[in-house]
Amino acid sequence: MFLSKSKIQTQKLATEFSKVVLKETICSQKTIVIALSGELGSGKTAFVQGFIKALGVKSHIPSPTFVIYRKYKIKDKDYFVYHFDLYRIQKSKEIVDLGFKKIINPLAGKSRNIVLIEWPEKIKKILPKNTVWIDFKHGENEKERIINIL
Repeated sequence: MFLSKSKIQTQKLATEFSKVVLKETICSQKTIVIALSGELGSGKTAFVQGFIKALGVKSHIPSPTFVIYRKYKIKDKDYFVYHFDLYRIQKSKEIVDLGFKKIINPLAGKSRNIVLIEWPEKIKKILPKNTVWIDFKHGENEKERIINIL
């Protein structure tokens, strides 16, 4: 469990976590799915922004709430990071229709992906068994966040 006292601390935690995930992705040559669970405003998007920036993405990283997902090329690597925000979807079929299964199971040797999903509870039944879950909660103070990597 981690206690973050600011958006910057949340992003620093994400930066450190991204290094571990990147190493695992390279070694395993498999897609890694990370489910970010928590209430509105609990730090999920701030975490994702820090995570993606740490992978060398220079562009602005907005929440994909209205477009459902965004795809970013990892600098100097042959794979991508996907950021899904499922707040607006009602059924998992909506995400399947967008090619979700191909993203989490790319053809062997073709690519490896890192997939970050906000509001993963909406598609829990179709997530891989080895999905990494991170739980975000509001802390006692306004800017505090409790972050649990499960």
